[in-house]
Amino acid sequence: MSKEYKSALRPELFCGKVVVVTGGGSGIGRCTAHELASLGATVIITGRTEEKLIRVTQEIHDDGGRASWYLCDNRNESQVKAVVTRIVSDHGGIDCLVNNAGGQFPAMLETLSLNAFDAVVRNNLYGCFLMMREVYLQSMSKTGGSIVNMTLDMWGGLPAMGHSGASRAGIDNLTKTAAIEWACSGVRVNAVAPGWIISSGLNSYKGTAVQAMMPNVTAKIPLKRMGTESEISALMCFLLSDAASFITGTNVRIDGGGSIGTPFFPLIDHQSSKPFEAFHRSEIPTVVSELP
Repeated sequence: MSKEYKSALRPELFCGKVVVVTGGGSGIGRCTAHELASLGATVIITGRTEEKLIRVTQEIHDDGGRASWYLCDNRNESQVKAVVTRIVSDHGGIDCLVNNAGGQFPAMLETLSLNAFDAVVRNNLYGCFLMMREVYLQSMSKTGGSIVNMTLDMWGGLPAMGHSGASRAGIDNLTKTAAIEWACSGVRVNAVAPGWIISSGLNSYKGTAVQAMMPNVTAKIPLKRMGTESEISALMCFLLSDAASFITGTNVRIDGGGSIGTPFFPLIDHQSSKPFEAFHRSEIPTVVSELP
């Protein structure tokens, strides 16, 4: 295994920058934290599970990067305010924010209780809003900066996960609104919309209808494969960087073409699309490694 992240972006791209990655203890957030650290950033990861945050911070230190962690439940307004205050005090400000934290579970609309619906909306949409607002008010409104939010492939609705689709659609609109309102402060706000990605988050679907769908997923994707965490991270790092200084208010789909096309045009089987894998510490989720 290589001992360093093989980013496609130039070394020291984020040298001198303080970047917060929410949900940085696992999955895409972990990968992105590693890439940003490899590019010179001081990375701050937040989340609700101390053990995960400690692990990733130590990984980055072992690889020669700079990182620290803060416990925070993004659904809790007072916690978000307090943590952002501490980060700004400890590090002098926040240059970039990756709003990665979130989650969902499979459920049909008719089975969803209000509490269950509210829990996912709070986790995804409320948490994203609170972090954006506090980072803007306490730092970026004075210094400028860049924010990247996390959505997903919800363009055709999201059957069996309507609560997540609704919350991510809200983030899409919130991204556009913030991009307009905060442009005068030198703040850019964008989002990414991943499709099927090989990430640890897939393990949460073990034993569900989502896992049962996985063997047939690639048949519906023009590139005929699932994506990697590195491919999402590369896009987010680009959007955070000065190279994207004229890009704001957009939500970039990164789904192998899964959200486009027509059922009247059959997809051709092939193996022409090769994945980009840069993360030297990537881990294959068991639900993927066990696929037939």
